[in-house]
Amino acid sequence: MLRKTRIASQALFLLVFLWLFLQTESKGANELGYPVKIFLDADPLIAITTILGTRSFENLSFLAALVLLATVIFGRFFCGWVCPFGTLHNIVGSLKKMRIRKDAAPRNWYWLKYLILIFLVVSSLFTLHMTGVVDPLSLLIRSLSLSVYPLISYGIKDTFDVLYGWNIPVLSGASDWLYGFMKRAFLPFEQPFYLQGVFTGLIFFALLALNFWERRFWCKYLCPLGALLGICSRYAVVNRTVSEGCNDCGLCEAACQGGALPGDPTRWKKAECLVCMDCDDLCPKKAVVFSLAKKVSPASVDLGKRRLIGSVASGVAAVPLLHITPLAKTGVAGPHLIRPPGAQQEKEFLRRCVKCGECMKVCITNGLQPAFLEAGLEGLWTPILIPRIGYCEYHCTLCGQVCPTGAIKRLTIPEKEKIKIGLAMIDKNRCLPYAHGTPCIVCEEVCPTGKKAIWFETVTVSTREGKRVVVKQPHIDLDLCVGCGICETKCPVIGSPAVAVVRVGESRDKDSQLLLPPPKED
Repeated sequence: MLRKTRIASQALFLLVFLWLFLQTESKGANELGYPVKIFLDADPLIAITTILGTRSFENLSFLAALVLLATVIFGRFFCGWVCPFGTLHNIVGSLKKMRIRKDAAPRNWYWLKYLILIFLVVSSLFTLHMTGVVDPLSLLIRSLSLSVYPLISYGIKDTFDVLYGWNIPVLSGASDWLYGFMKRAFLPFEQPFYLQGVFTGLIFFALLALNFWERRFWCKYLCPLGALLGICSRYAVVNRTVSEGCNDCGLCEAACQGGALPGDPTRWKKAECLVCMDCDDLCPKKAVVFSLAKKVSPASVDLGKRRLIGSVASGVAAVPLLHITPLAKTGVAGPHLIRPPGAQQEKEFLRRCVKCGECMKVCITNGLQPAFLEAGLEGLWTPILIPRIGYCEYHCTLCGQVCPTGAIKRLTIPEKEKIKIGLAMIDKNRCLPYAHGTPCIVCEEVCPTGKKAIWFETVTVSTREGKRVVVKQPHIDLDLCVGCGICETKCPVIGSPAVAVVRVGESRDKDSQLLLPPPKED
């Protein structure tokens, strides 16, 4: 009965997670209206490492504290009953046939996830925030946003294109209705495309495939959130006890999802128990009980002094190692490292961003893309704007609404309109009115600022044949341009556009300016 309840809980939380994931999309208004980041808010690992990295309790989440408190009472219930990534591993792992062998035991690699946790905590303490790379909730949202969701969308669209190609009236009519239903239910408004989509997807599917080697491999050996909750669960009030009726049949050990070795009290690893209740439900003698019984001393995980010292040293050494690159110097980072409006100053941004991909998924133009090495290894999977793919919509503030750590501040539309994320630059060698004497006013037409940031100088030029042609040559107003990138997106010059946005002039960094401020008067 308890096992069925746990399965129902997993299904419910997975459905809620997927529903919230689908709601992380513009519905035509500038307010999402849903708690789309509630799972990230409930992640204690993200909360703790962000607090350590920013030296601020701004990200102290009530939900994260509640999860830790509940873990101290019930054990790692979050891993066994709530975590959507754990549920996916459970589903894939169920495809592997369970073999009952008394001498079978999980690999003794539990220490791996604890060393990963120590590395993340220590590096965060020294302002290097890499938690989002391996945090299960951040990893899951990023994988779904950048790879799985676009893959499903493109696959469905391609399938219906094939069906329409047959030009069969009955088939086309049914396809119209079915595709319309899918479009309203869960498909995106437009097909998203992301850099590193293949790379991110391969990592995600490889982690799931590890379940065919050993069930819930990620949860047992790699998950740093599981390690944190495992430490807290050692002091759980609810304990597992085995009565004298146990006949050592081996069913509990074969069914144990966490590899906690429940068949032998001397080897029992309480920190690895996911409270899945499988051992309770499957025990033919009903010898297993979860209750407020007297605490039994569980076996500890031996990290080893060398491993422990190595993990701490790695966390400390990683900080200067990643910060001694030229990219860490102000103004040296690539000119196209354009952050979303509301992004904190670069160092603070990197201390907060957990690479979850929520801001990229919610971007209505698909302009926000995952960085690779543009901001160094520390900036892997952080959001950057690539105007040639999509611009920053002038009246959109959705990215700040979904950011779980304040790396991107939530802005009002009037505040957003005053934020500069870069500056447009015109390449006269490619601009049609400059280089070819061809009339073109596209950049000025699409400029969204109240008073156009692009203005024209009307000049008369000569063609090769000697004809006189009047053209309007564009100029950029440095004070009015906000760097939204729509001029670059819409520029009709194929390939490398005649106008390009660079990060110079961004509001968040006073040192990243095109012109020095005027000297103060005495």
